[in-house]
Amino acid sequence: MLKNYLTIAWRNLFKNKGFSVTNILGLTIGITCTILIFLWVQDERAYDKFHNNYNNIYQVIAHRNFNNQVFTDRNMVLPLAKSLQDVSPQIKNAVVTTHGQSHVLTYGETKLKKQGYTVSEHFFDVFSWKFIKGNAATAIPDAYSIVLTQSAAKAMFGNSDPINKVVKIDNDYDAKVTAIIEDVPGNSTFQFDYINRFNYSGDYEKRAMTNWQNSSWSVFVQMVPGANMQTLEKTINDIKHQHDPNDKMSTYFAFPMSKWRLYSDFKDGRNTGGMIEYVKLFSVIAIIILLIACVNFMNLSTARSEKRAKEVGVRKTMGSGKKQLVLQFFCESIILALIAFIFSVAAVYLLLPFFNTLVDKNLSLNVTAPLFWYGALAIILFTGLVAGSYPALYLSSFNPVNVLKGTFIAGRRAVLPRRILVTGQFIISILLISATIIVYQQIQHVKHRDIGYNPDNLIMIPSSPDIRKNFSVIKQELKKKGCVDVVPQTSSPITDVWWKAGSPQYEGKPATGDIIMTGIATDVDFSKTMGIKMLKGRDFSGTPSDSLAMLLNKAAVEAMGLKSPVGMQMKYGQTFTVIGVTDNIVMESPYKPVDPMMVFFDPKNANIVSLRLNKEAPLQQSLQSIETIFKEHNPAYPFEYKFADQEFSKKFLTEDLISRITNIFAGLAIFICCIGLAGLASFTIQKRIREIGIRKVLGATVRQLLLLISKEFLKLVLIAFVIAVPLTWWLMNNWLEKYAYRIDISIWLFGAVGIIILLLTLVVVSLNTMKAAMANPVKSLRTE
Repeated sequence: MLKNYLTIAWRNLFKNKGFSVTNILGLTIGITCTILIFLWVQDERAYDKFHNNYNNIYQVIAHRNFNNQVFTDRNMVLPLAKSLQDVSPQIKNAVVTTHGQSHVLTYGETKLKKQGYTVSEHFFDVFSWKFIKGNAATAIPDAYSIVLTQSAAKAMFGNSDPINKVVKIDNDYDAKVTAIIEDVPGNSTFQFDYINRFNYSGDYEKRAMTNWQNSSWSVFVQMVPGANMQTLEKTINDIKHQHDPNDKMSTYFAFPMSKWRLYSDFKDGRNTGGMIEYVKLFSVIAIIILLIACVNFMNLSTARSEKRAKEVGVRKTMGSGKKQLVLQFFCESIILALIAFIFSVAAVYLLLPFFNTLVDKNLSLNVTAPLFWYGALAIILFTGLVAGSYPALYLSSFNPVNVLKGTFIAGRRAVLPRRILVTGQFIISILLISATIIVYQQIQHVKHRDIGYNPDNLIMIPSSPDIRKNFSVIKQELKKKGCVDVVPQTSSPITDVWWKAGSPQYEGKPATGDIIMTGIATDVDFSKTMGIKMLKGRDFSGTPSDSLAMLLNKAAVEAMGLKSPVGMQMKYGQTFTVIGVTDNIVMESPYKPVDPMMVFFDPKNANIVSLRLNKEAPLQQSLQSIETIFKEHNPAYPFEYKFADQEFSKKFLTEDLISRITNIFAGLAIFICCIGLAGLASFTIQKRIREIGIRKVLGATVRQLLLLISKEFLKLVLIAFVIAVPLTWWLMNNWLEKYAYRIDISIWLFGAVGIIILLLTLVVVSLNTMKAAMANPVKSLRTE
């Protein structure tokens, strides 16, 4: 029986080649998009799952409350990890690490700047990495050992065995290579080229291990299975407050590894999500695209019901039951889905390199994995059953007597459902086009926000001990070459914030006046170099009094309620005098308001050298001159620099990525709609071909015939527009609410989208109608 179903289904597909090709094309595009999106979703959901202790790893995080203004801080004190491991029986291992840091590794003449972490001894017990050489137990026996990734070892040593070779770190101390691990997976929170260990016998580490106020490290714990989280979090808070009784603003908690990637965002002490929003969004888009392709199949199948009516009538007369016919039609749709899936797999292999470039991942489709076959079966059955459900039930319900007597008018009962499905496609098209335009407008709106400084021709160079020692000479030589205008040093780049703290004490400060402030230390010519507008007072000039001077930004003055800030005394450890007020500058997320900021004069606290390049000098010539000078005075470090405008543009990487992906898949969804619309218009015209011929004989023009056929579809567009506009406005307005700096949705946008859909519908329908309208009516009427 099943063989008979498959044989008949296969014959029908070849008998109706146009119908089959149209459906296979739509289903192939839909399934291809679905596979690509689900590969991306699977990679996001698989973040960090390769760790053996995935379910028991937590990061210690704090909610810090400044006068009901809560921010979530991942910075912890250095001694916390050891104290937790010593005190809590619920903790199997505790680890403290630095944040990701760049250091220069030197071996012979090879000097490479690599990213890595300095960690405590249990790092490789908590986190799982694949060792190529060495093992976790002996990987970091002391502070003078280092573990390299495979690619870092290859870059340093070529094909020679790296084990026991000695590299110099930052031209400061030697470290022996004790192990090599595979390169870190792309879906790992930790991204590094090397791992080394804290030197607890060093003077800095000794002081830090007794300092319970300086929060500059990350702390992770591995829980014993079945540990009580409430008890653990109480222990963390008790230990911290016992050693630092003044830390009354902080509440500490353990954040599970399963949420690090997808639920990383916090606002006012509440977990507000993160990448999970985009995972859900693209999952919905994948399902929508697949459903659009299925709807096309439904519409085309019911539209051509007249051709299948006699077949159904004859088969029912010969004894076929409804159940058999339903199975027959389901077989046809599943075979179509299977063929489309095969084409989709081929398309995915062809498109994966481009898709990986687009999403900056290394995704792959493993057809030998059991998960692939489970997914393939699910997609084929889902597509086949959903696409074939309505046609199977509709076509199998035909009355054989009416069909064979010629009194059955096929398609009448399918008109309303078909119109609903087509309207649904138009609603989705309007929503997708409107949403992509709004996302694009929001990104462009933020990109063109006044950031408070001039990033053009501004480069940033990481400092070093040699640069700090020779800075005066470097500065003179740079100015002598004429390639730069001004050269200040700062504690952090202008594109990032490395320091947050509470506000200083000042006369008239209210009891509830504590606010969170950012800070930066700088040299002379800070505002001049960065192109920051001074609203009041002056910038640092390098006089001795500047060491006890401070600048505030506009946001700080407003948040602190200061009417005449210049000349005020601010107590922040020492007593500083406010000498000026700067305009607000966007250093963190461009999507949120600028935080209050303090600027101190402290040339010794130099981590970044900023250079404003001379506009008149050729760019490459200036960079070569700068490189020559820095290499002469900083020979132990490779010369590297970053353009401020390029660093600022990186703040839009996620949004730009989401926008590009959304644009592509929205375009493909609309294209599938157009394929279905074209097929439906073709069958509609074929059904009314005699009517068109009669109208032509009676004098109807081509324009009138085009309007006749298009009118039905244009009505559906208008109905879809009325439904889609409020729905889109509601959805996108909710999305925009998470941005403090956002656009207002214009009603004219929906008008433009409506016109686009109308024109698109007219073009698709007209192209199919034109052939019939231009044909000789004799051909369509000669059988009457």
